[in-house]
Amino acid sequence: MSSLGLGSIKRTKKPLVLIAVMLAMFMGAIEATIVSTAMPAIVGDLGGFSLYSWVFSAYLLMNAITVLIYGKLSDLFGRKPVISIGIMIFLIGSALCGFAQSMEQLILFRFIQGLGAGAVLPMATTIVGDIYSKEERAKIQGYLSSVWGISAISGPLVGGLLVEYASWRYVFWVNIPLGLLSIVVLWLYLHENIEKKKPVIDYGGAFLLVVTLSSLMYLLVEGGVHLPWGSWQAIFLITLFILGFVVFIYHERRTAQPMMPFDLWKVRSILVANIVSLTTGVMLIGISSFLPAFVQGVMERSATVAGFTLTAMSVGWPISATIAGRLLLKIGYFKTSLMGGISLIAGGTIFVLMDPSYGPLWPAIGSFFVGVGMGLSSTSFIVSIQSTVEWQVRGIATATNMFMRNLGTTIGAALLGGILNSRLQRYLEESGNDYSINDVNMLLNQQEREQLSSGMLELLQNSLTGSLQSVYLVVLLFALFSFIGILFLPRDQLLKK
Repeated sequence: MSSLGLGSIKRTKKPLVLIAVMLAMFMGAIEATIVSTAMPAIVGDLGGFSLYSWVFSAYLLMNAITVLIYGKLSDLFGRKPVISIGIMIFLIGSALCGFAQSMEQLILFRFIQGLGAGAVLPMATTIVGDIYSKEERAKIQGYLSSVWGISAISGPLVGGLLVEYASWRYVFWVNIPLGLLSIVVLWLYLHENIEKKKPVIDYGGAFLLVVTLSSLMYLLVEGGVHLPWGSWQAIFLITLFILGFVVFIYHERRTAQPMMPFDLWKVRSILVANIVSLTTGVMLIGISSFLPAFVQGVMERSATVAGFTLTAMSVGWPISATIAGRLLLKIGYFKTSLMGGISLIAGGTIFVLMDPSYGPLWPAIGSFFVGVGMGLSSTSFIVSIQSTVEWQVRGIATATNMFMRNLGTTIGAALLGGILNSRLQRYLEESGNDYSINDVNMLLNQQEREQLSSGMLELLQNSLTGSLQSVYLVVLLFALFSFIGILFLPRDQLLKK
């Protein structure tokens, strides 16, 4: 039974709390679409195309690591203080990002932003799981998913307009009023009764996770580009990752209060949901990170148009998530998730077949199919997990699923960024010209692009196109992995009214 709003003088006001939760989620959702839309302009201003993927990787690494810690803390101290602290750290990072004077500074501030972001989405989702019944959750998850649709329409529009008519710096600052308003409403209207417990934080697990993921991420981004695969540095990072991963599992199985409770993974539906969330996370970052660079640098369209190719994904997501809430009641988790897996494969196939001459409508259609797949599958997973576990572990169970998706996006940003950089480097070396990866910066700055000779423009655009085709082939492979994983879901699960 939920411990929120029960047995206390003050009672939680569900509609107002839901609004605050949706505001917090909107802040996180709009950050993704706005930053992706603004990245070509940021690189055009600050330079450093070779560091492009690090802007995403830095944010995602801290997000992935902290989501489990926040989940555990929320089960000890309640959701409200944890999400409030997370939002404040996120806002501080956002403010600093807007003042960045170099790509290195921006990457550092994105670390701070990600440190806070780990609390926002999982805590928002967990709060809904706490205050609403099983029967209500499927419907409410549809409302939460609609946040992605609203952010999808407003994010690229606002981001594109800010980039074109003001400055890319404002895309980070728009988060601030949203976050502050969310905190105020939560503290006024969300009331929790928490059983006081002595906090036991798994600092050892957190440290091992930082070491393991950091070594893997650095290897994936820089391997084959600035770090030869056969070098001692690469071998050291591989060894560090393997040892760190093994020790992390050993430590988590022996510690009394693990940040990654592997007992939850014994439930088949949770195991499958977590694994598929990881593979879909790779897909998600592969599309959202690099598509704007293709639309602006190769198709030569504006930042606004590039943003709206991503909008289609976030429109398909809430529509399908709302439908998923009804499908769960009628056909169950398995069939709903299976429909999502088929849509993911369709979207990945469209991206693999993409050609610059097709125009921005083609990638927008691909984005829409991926969004539909994410909406159907992710809604099924969250409702399934929250219906399986009790309140005492619902925070960490939800956070674990979010962690797996964040881990997927972290690995995806590093892996696909490394593939993009290595393929670009190979294309440019084979051209026989003395060009480097950072020369691609000129494609993302309209004034510099217009000054390029036709030969150099064609070479850079063809190099970027060919490199991104390799990226989207990997995206399709992960769509296939996701579909195969869904096939292992239990087939007799129905959400009873």
